Amino acid sequence: MQKMPSQVLQDGSNNVNEIKVKTAYNGEIMITYINEKITYDKLCHEIRGICRFSPDQPFTIKWVDEENDPCTILDQLGLNEAIRLYELNRDSELVIHDRY
Repeated sequence: MQKMPSQVLQDGSNNVNEIKVKTAYNGEIMITYINEKITYDKLCHEIRGICRFSPDQPFTIKWVDEENDPCTILDQLGLNEAIRLYELNRDSELVIHDRY
């Protein structure tokens, strides 16, 4: 398992809540941490770097819910819902699978 550097966003306060993200791609599992207030665009940038996608390479981000079902994150609303459920369920990590 490889821990990759992440872009932790500061919200102006010293109270930054990070979410552990386990990313599965191409047979590898990578761990990173994101701020709970991350934007969809920043998450896409983070995933692109972790998985070493080229700038023009399309990909899909899916998270695994509490019933082990994959749910596609297409926009900020989808990301907000994934984070909301992560916090509601007090999960230890947000599991993301990338496909291109």
